[in-house]
Amino acid sequence: MKGRILISLFALPFFGVGVWMLWSVSNTFYDAWQMQNWALVEARLITAGYETHSGDDSDTYEAYARYTYSYGGGIYTGDRVGIASGGDNIGDYQADTGNALSALLARSQPVTVRVNPENPSQSIIDPTVRWGLLGFKSIFLFVFGGVGLGLLIFTWRTPKEKDASLAQYQDAPWLLNDAWQTPTIRSSSKATMWAAWVFAAFWNLISSVTPFLAYREVTEKQNYLALIALLFPLVGIGLITWAVRRTLEWRRFGPAPVSLDPFPGSIGGHVGGTIDLNLPYDSAAHFQLTLTNLHSYISGSGKNRSRKESPQWQDEIVAHAEPGGRGTRLTFRFDVPAGLKETDALQEGDAYYLWRMSLSAELPGTDINRDYDIPVYATAKQSRHLSNYAVQRSRDAQDAVSAANIRDIIRMQHGVMGQSMFYPMGRHLVSTLMGIVFGGFFAAAGWFLIFQEGHIIFGSIFGGVGALVMLSALYMGSNSLEVSQDGTSINTVRRCFGIPISRKSMPRSRFVKFKKKSSMKTQNGGKHSIYYTIHMVDQGGNKMVVGEGFKGESEANAAMRLIAREFGLRIERDDKDSRAGSSLFDDEDVLTADF
Repeated sequence: MKGRILISLFALPFFGVGVWMLWSVSNTFYDAWQMQNWALVEARLITAGYETHSGDDSDTYEAYARYTYSYGGGIYTGDRVGIASGGDNIGDYQADTGNALSALLARSQPVTVRVNPENPSQSIIDPTVRWGLLGFKSIFLFVFGGVGLGLLIFTWRTPKEKDASLAQYQDAPWLLNDAWQTPTIRSSSKATMWAAWVFAAFWNLISSVTPFLAYREVTEKQNYLALIALLFPLVGIGLITWAVRRTLEWRRFGPAPVSLDPFPGSIGGHVGGTIDLNLPYDSAAHFQLTLTNLHSYISGSGKNRSRKESPQWQDEIVAHAEPGGRGTRLTFRFDVPAGLKETDALQEGDAYYLWRMSLSAELPGTDINRDYDIPVYATAKQSRHLSNYAVQRSRDAQDAVSAANIRDIIRMQHGVMGQSMFYPMGRHLVSTLMGIVFGGFFAAAGWFLIFQEGHIIFGSIFGGVGALVMLSALYMGSNSLEVSQDGTSINTVRRCFGIPISRKSMPRSRFVKFKKKSSMKTQNGGKHSIYYTIHMVDQGGNKMVVGEGFKGESEANAAMRLIAREFGLRIERDDKDSRAGSSLFDDEDVLTADF
């Protein structure tokens, strides 16, 4: 309760600003509607012009006037210029209006005012609605008011905190999360849809004034650099498109919950279950599931603090699809190794672990793209009710996909001593280009700071970082790896732009096992990918890279089987080690030699 009160006290000022702005906007429309029926009367200006109010950050302007008029046999004095009182710097309204009134005063010309017939002492010169000012107020209305209202709703609708020390949660900690009371877990699709609309609305409200500001800068000051501001509304259009796509996805597929078997998912056992889709069964549809163990943590300090996610383990599988009661039923099962981190049921604190399962498929019309945060604990339980046929078909389909993917990565070549494998230059083209662009931006910033601004220290830091990123990206895109064999050894050659820079060799008789290790992690929005490198290990523990760039556990395992088969290494899969010890953290063995 104390936490709710504190959050509410924090949210109330934001909500109060929103309510105040709502009153101001509503009052503006009400006054403008009423004033349209006021009588038109000529008035004599006494004083007129505009004042400049200097502030700490910027100046504001306020048009003023004092005038007299007669109505219904009485003489009255007024000073109201526009509906909104006070000064501002939204556009040129205040200065233009003040100058126009000052010019009328200088020529001794009258000004037309509107007078309230029911109360002739009330009058106004300009009763029109200033849409620019109204839009500015709307930003505070929706952003501040929306944040305050959202915090209040979230705080008081959040279920009451549970006491984790109670005996009922000691053996079943996942029950602390209200979404994990049963094996049926809903996706985050609906929440993502609403979040997309809220974020798109906020962004577009905030950026709505930028085209007008840019227009003024370009037309009046010939500041063409201000055109960069148009990127903000363009991003807003992209956000609206994203929100529309999330809405179409939700309307087409509905909740699509996953039913876990076992429940919860098991470290050292299985994460499996079924998903029922409101989609007619199509044998050609391909549904990909990705299971990721993530570390969520706070990075930075002060105002720069932000939450980030780092993938610790990942695997993929093709779900087996068959006709179901709602249209299409998907069946899946992951074999999860021991030693991974359990889900934090409450997901509180600066750092915690979670498990996320993602479902994706390219379909005619709207594609499906769902994320499920699921409970996974070290129970070592296995699935009991899933169809063995469906599980085997799913595993066979994933093996076929993994085999096809690694064939795209590895080029097989036939030599005198048998097969050789070649990982060609340019296989990381997208990452290389992104790294060059990113590094180039920092390098250019460093050059500008040093030679144009004279900031040698900061410029050197920016330029140095940019140069290192560019060099790393160039190496990533220009290096190649060749793995070959002769009668007694497995040999590798690393080249950069075709020039050999490293040669290694391992006698076949000393080979003991393969190891896989994470070499690169990427993120695209909320989607994470882990890429693995494959090492050969000899009796002395020495390692030699023989494969790289394999996405997820399934591809890495398939690659190790292919490498072993092509080089005639007799190996057997150690299922016990694979399930009980293989993980990203301890880099345990997956395949071992059998001489």
